[in-house]
Amino acid sequence: MLNQKIANSIVEETSIRLHRNVNIMNTEGIIIATRDTSRIGSFHEGALEVLKSGETRTISAKQESLGGTQPGVNLPIVFQEKIIGVIGITGDPAEMGDVGELVKMTTELMIRQEFVVSQMEWKQRTKEMIMEQLMKKEPSFTDIDRGLSLLRVDFKQPFTTMVIQITERSITNQKLIQKLEETIGDENGIVAFINVNRLIIATSGLEEEEIKRKIESVYALLKKQNVAFRIAYSLPFYKLEEFRQAYLDCDITLKISEHEKEVISFAEIEAKALIYQVDDDITERFSYRVLGNLDENKASTLKAFFANDLNIQKAADELYVHRNTFIYRLHKIIEETGYDPRKFQDALILQVALWIWGKEGES
Repeated sequence: MLNQKIANSIVEETSIRLHRNVNIMNTEGIIIATRDTSRIGSFHEGALEVLKSGETRTISAKQESLGGTQPGVNLPIVFQEKIIGVIGITGDPAEMGDVGELVKMTTELMIRQEFVVSQMEWKQRTKEMIMEQLMKKEPSFTDIDRGLSLLRVDFKQPFTTMVIQITERSITNQKLIQKLEETIGDENGIVAFINVNRLIIATSGLEEEEIKRKIESVYALLKKQNVAFRIAYSLPFYKLEEFRQAYLDCDITLKISEHEKEVISFAEIEAKALIYQVDDDITERFSYRVLGNLDENKASTLKAFFANDLNIQKAADELYVHRNTFIYRLHKIIEETGYDPRKFQDALILQVALWIWGKEGES
């Protein structure tokens, strides 16, 4: 933990406040950080004595004969009950008072903070590696198992994938991930960014009702943090080999669902998604045969009719038109297409053709 970077930070923070030179020595007694750069790399005999005894060592002006030392106080730096180095403060030991202990405490606190941050960083990198592997066509399950083992995560079925597309936020990546992990539960899944504005959550061991509760909690959290977002979640699956497809299902859900919807499951658009995966020439031919030159007015009539479960009055109210006007429009659609949207079989054909018509409009 006592590397060059943290040692330099300690020297910079403490020297400025004390108006004294501060030295950091490693476990071999070598000075690795100091404001007096000419001393870097030199041996400090006083530090070696501290390393051997584990106790604070003061050096007076009379003891300057000790190799590489100057008057001052040298204290052991302890981390997780082990001495990992020595901090030396140059000056008259009689004038130090409690300064040495305060600097030692500050130093050890900085090292603990650095350790916590480094632990979080490697854990997050490991999670990102696992996600990256899971989304490959041919993932390395050896790497995945190794990563899960390092994280001490027991990834068990059933699995669900949740994708969060973010359009606006003020919270940092690290803070957002931390809050999402607290919401999901460390034992229930992995959270990672896969690009700047897209998060993926892989849950394990949660049944359908539990998943719904977790999604509600995630939704509430994002709202509270003033994040602009949309969430798509997959069907449950039972093999990690199916993770890539579950992610692709979420991806297409975000693409083809109504953008006003903030939370949507793949199950809601699964039938529509099939159309988006069929050859364009085939689907376009079908759509044109059924709908002909459909205009926006007739398209909105059909959309409202289907969205309101074939209820004429509700559909008319949604479009702010009179019931008779809406019925007139339906009759015009029947005349032009030969399909009656009030009949199940005809409604199904028209709905599929309408999905394709919408797909063409997006491209």
